Amino acid sequence: MTAGLPAPVTFGTRQTPLGPVGTAVHQRITWLQRGYLDDRSDAVGALARLRRGIGRPSGETADLWGLIGTEPLYEQYERRELTEDALQQAEEAAHAAVTLWSLHQQSHHAARMHRRPGLELGAAVRCLAPGAEIDEPTRKRFVRAGAAATPVVLAGRLRELVLLLRREAIALDYGLLADQLQTWQSPGGPQSVRRSWGRSYLAAPRPASGSGSATAGRNAPGDSDGTQDPDMTTPEDHTP
Repeated sequence: MTAGLPAPVTFGTRQTPLGPVGTAVHQRITWLQRGYLDDRSDAVGALARLRRGIGRPSGETADLWGLIGTEPLYEQYERRELTEDALQQAEEAAHAAVTLWSLHQQSHHAARMHRRPGLELGAAVRCLAPGAEIDEPTRKRFVRAGAAATPVVLAGRLRELVLLLRREAIALDYGLLADQLQTWQSPGGPQSVRRSWGRSYLAAPRPASGSGSATAGRNAPGDSDGTQDPDMTTPEDHTP
């Protein structure tokens, strides 16, 4: 396996440990998410700033410097554990994942839109359908995202899906997404990620008709009746 790349992508909730990018993103989002749910002014302000970076290249928006959480990656780069190319890929992946989460979490003050472990993108998108039938407009948006030619274009198209997931309060595993966005930039990566997203989309269990988003998001384990338990982090939420 190439140094600095995460373990092979998986689908659904059968997830492998996170790579360096996914771990850094998970740690940053976990910290920001707790602050946002606690209505801390610094976290609320950070999310507003992060949303301005969606669909833009990493490093282009100076106001976001220090907000993405890539410091552990720079430390690995200084120790020569990441190559220059791997660091650039990691920066783009982390930037896209954290900014997309900031949009996903917006207006959700009692539920976490990042969960680790949680749903992969394909499984989350399929949960948008209220029953067993595939929702064709949503499927077309999903296919359009998978056909993106560059990471920046991909992030812009994922924004459309994130808005739908936010509306239905369906959470994502943004650590896993970050690792996949890094993999996307490596040779053969887009095909590998598309395959994983497609499998999770087709394999995701269907909620009973009429229960849709409530099962997938608002009433997911730990979010009964849409309320946030004081300590709802999973064991991996505390993983350094």
